[in-house]
Amino acid sequence: MTDLASLNERFGIDGELIFAVGHHGAEVAHVTNAWGSAEIALQGAQVLTWAPAGQPAVVWLSPAARFAAGKSLRGGAPVCWPWFGPHPDDPVKPGHGFARNLDWQVVSAERVNEGTRVVLGFTPGAAQQALWPYQAALELAVTVGEALRLELTTRNTGTIPLSITQALHTYFHVGDIASARVEGLDGCEYVDKVEGGAHKRQSGAVTIDGEVDRVYLGCPGEAVIVDDALRRRIRIGKGGSRSYVVWNPWAEKGAKFGDMGNDGYRRMLCVETTNAGDDVVTIASGKSFTLATEYGVESL
Repeated sequence: MTDLASLNERFGIDGELIFAVGHHGAEVAHVTNAWGSAEIALQGAQVLTWAPAGQPAVVWLSPAARFAAGKSLRGGAPVCWPWFGPHPDDPVKPGHGFARNLDWQVVSAERVNEGTRVVLGFTPGAAQQALWPYQAALELAVTVGEALRLELTTRNTGTIPLSITQALHTYFHVGDIASARVEGLDGCEYVDKVEGGAHKRQSGAVTIDGEVDRVYLGCPGEAVIVDDALRRRIRIGKGGSRSYVVWNPWAEKGAKFGDMGNDGYRRMLCVETTNAGDDVVTIASGKSFTLATEYGVESL
């Protein structure tokens, strides 16, 4: 167990940032400020929720999510690193890497002009290097303000180059998946994982009426979730990424998870800021790379 009292003494900000155990059982940094609120789990540095002031939640956490050591909660924004999806050479290794399932350390917390900024860090140890034989240090900076900004920085602390794929696997809350769509990906090529990896090209907005699992390639710009049910747009900006993943498990697969809730698939849509598919990042010795994304909300 983390010494939450010590964290509050070192990093807590009166009325703005406290470390506690959430209703789901995870140890979290809970941020509340003039712009809204957020929870960040210390396991996996997983942003669990974000709600702008006076708005329904934008980052969705399943009401059935329950904490378990070594398992990310269903929803939020899991950090997939140092590989995305199944390991490319060994499917026995954990899907989406190991960073999302292990404890991170609080590095710093402060008020900034843009809001409240919390930085968590993780360094792979011997057990992780047995799965991925490189030396690296990882940090996630979370800024909770008018927008939610996530900056995932990998620093190569070894003597040889390393390559990674990764994702900020964010689950967004929508009023009803039937009346939500994703704009900004028109014309992008994508890999359709539901149809065996077939390569296709997007035409118009992305709509969801069944299981969707797609890696969109060559898409460095903004994507927008248009949510007619909640009468809002969620704008997704990013840096250090040429790919997106759009995912919804739909009813049958969602039911198999056990922690999605009865109709959870209707209330969420993943639009993930990624380095996935052929969007592979190679980092030279002593250098670093940042994958960043920022979410903002506006009314329809």
